Amino acid sequence: MNKVGSPEDGGGGGFGSWLEGRLEALGVDQTVYGSYILGVLQEEEEEEKLDALQGILSAFLEEDSLLNICKEIVERWSETQNVVTKVKKEDEVQAIATLIEKQAQIVVKPRMVSEEEKQRKAALLAQYADVTDEEDEADEKDDSGATTMNIGSDKSLFRNTNVEDVLNARKLERDSLRDESQRKKEQDKLQRERDKLAKQERKEKEKKRTQRGERKR
Repeated sequence: MNKVGSPEDGGGGGFGSWLEGRLEALGVDQTVYGSYILGVLQEEEEEEKLDALQGILSAFLEEDSLLNICKEIVERWSETQNVVTKVKKEDEVQAIATLIEKQAQIVVKPRMVSEEEKQRKAALLAQYADVTDEEDEADEKDDSGATTMNIGSDKSLFRNTNVEDVLNARKLERDSLRDESQRKKEQDKLQRERDKLAKQERKEKEKKRTQRGERKR
């Protein structure tokens, strides 16, 4: 038995399985009409779905039950899509949280290095001060000013490195998301083309079946 839809198009283990069972209970060949109905639900505008489904199922159902069954199918489809949308949003939130955590780790690491570097420089300054104790006060002030400038320069260097690391991480994340989006677009395009061909084939079969029915009359 051919399955209706796939996880990517919303017809996987949830809606697809339900639709198979519903069509079978109604006496409708799901291998022929299941994908056709799924295509209508995916491609038609919201207000046009009911009309399209009634057109498909009118040959199998009584008029008094046709509208209710079509509404049931549309409502079940909408519920499935709401669940899929919620899951996607949760995945996006998790991805953002993961990115923020990675950026925080990148920011913290240079700060630790900076503290170690300052301690090392302080030790060197202490040794240098012991050697230059006999120099005059003016020289000591000059040395102190030069050292302060060096430390400031080092701090600036670490800040620049920190910013560069964060920007690089964000760029890698954007590149990865862009590549994934491009692959998804290509897959969606191929799927739409396959669906259109299948839909056209089903329409031709339905047309021939209708013509045969009219000839029998």
